[in-house]
Amino acid sequence: MTDIRELLLSRIRDVADYPEPGVMFKDITPLLADPAAFTALTDALAEIAERTGATKVVGLEARGFILGAPVAVRAGLGFIPVRKAGKLPGATLGQAYDLEYGSAEIEVHAEDLSADDRVLVVDDVLATGGTAEASVQLIRRAGAEVAGLAVLMELGFLSGRARLEPALNGAPLEALLTV
Repeated sequence: MTDIRELLLSRIRDVADYPEPGVMFKDITPLLADPAAFTALTDALAEIAERTGATKVVGLEARGFILGAPVAVRAGLGFIPVRKAGKLPGATLGQAYDLEYGSAEIEVHAEDLSADDRVLVVDDVLATGGTAEASVQLIRRAGAEVAGLAVLMELGFLSGRARLEPALNGAPLEALLTV
């Protein structure tokens, strides 16, 4: 696992003062552009999906789509996009949540999840945990079980894990990298 961590870290670029002054943005586009690194990431996340007994993968908009879809294919599972409100056609189930300044809402197609599903949530970064917590609530409201949450990178200094662990109710939270 040390080798994969080194590979992944070597392909994540720090961008100072983006999107605003004082923020050090972690840019994963170099990792996505490197087939060996992207494959290693996909394999590691697919292994988590298999280990948790997931039957579906939920990807959170937008980079969670990029990571979650190939994980689902690799693990032989279905992929479900969780989108910002108003982006999905048809009957949806929504979950509102608070942001630092304001609120937001995410949605899933109501028929895409059932009581038979164990869902692994996949995203690129765990920051404050608000979107991930809302997705866990949304999955449970749809009647499915949360198998866990897997992210490429956890920004430990933002304490998202502390916020999210009670909502996960014992389901694992796995971060391949913690910065």
